[in-house]
Amino acid sequence: MAKEKEEKKNKKFFKDFKAELKKVIWPTPKQVLNNTVAVVVIVIITAIIVFALDTVFELANTFGINKVKQSIKNSVSVTEEVTDNEVIEDSNSVEVEETNSVE
Repeated sequence: MAKEKEEKKNKKFFKDFKAELKKVIWPTPKQVLNNTVAVVVIVIITAIIVFALDTVFELANTFGINKVKQSIKNSVSVTEEVTDNEVIEDSNSVEVEETNSVE
């Protein structure tokens, strides 16, 4: 008895399934081709845009990083010169003070 109910459910399911598939409006081959071409074109355009942006950002990053490195080197060398000059000036003033205090 349970087997008969299960078979009826299966038959009803497949009948309903077939009825639903008949209601579907299937695209024509021309529509499928048009939609496929549209998708491929959009994907290619998007790939070109991403490639262009990637290239631009890579170049900007390369040249930007080199400019930042150069400016850091320049500022470090200027800072070292200033620090060296201050040390020399400080040591000279200490020597002058020591000379004055000794006399």
